[in-house]
Amino acid sequence: MASNQSNEGRCYLEMSDNSSVENNTALKLMQATMRFNKAEFRQRKIEGIKMSELGLLFSIKKSVKPGTIGLMVSEISHKLRVTSPTVTQLIKTMEKKNWVERTMDELDRRAVRISLTEEGEAVVQKAIDSTMESFSGLIDYLGHDEGNQLADLLTKAYTYYEAKADPSGGGTIETC
Repeated sequence: MASNQSNEGRCYLEMSDNSSVENNTALKLMQATMRFNKAEFRQRKIEGIKMSELGLLFSIKKSVKPGTIGLMVSEISHKLRVTSPTVTQLIKTMEKKNWVERTMDELDRRAVRISLTEEGEAVVQKAIDSTMESFSGLIDYLGHDEGNQLADLLTKAYTYYEAKADPSGGGTIETC
């Protein structure tokens, strides 16, 4: 049905002449997704910050409200869908960078809570600013109508794949 070919380091797929319109559309979506994943958006990093660190920082920022004491490692691992040891290692690295801090839970002295430091808050803000700048450039390129259409289609695609992954309750969209 499809064959891989390489042209100057680029990989692309071709459909046979007898393929259906649906297969051609699926191929077009697949190729667009592959190109998007290789684009500047995917490769863009904020210098000195790993994507895994950003994910953890954003998870804490979103979940810890001002005046509260932070999240437990188990809560973070559940939110990020990774193991607690993975989160613990990330936290150790980020503590050395002074982005997060551990605080003993006053109600349960066995529990440790993780929260952002001022420096961690600044890293999150830098990432937000960088991302907004990138998407503003995309909106300038596409225009507002096509930008909104793209956002709607990506949301719809996300909902489809989430529902497919979890038929019992998937497809709900978490807001930022």
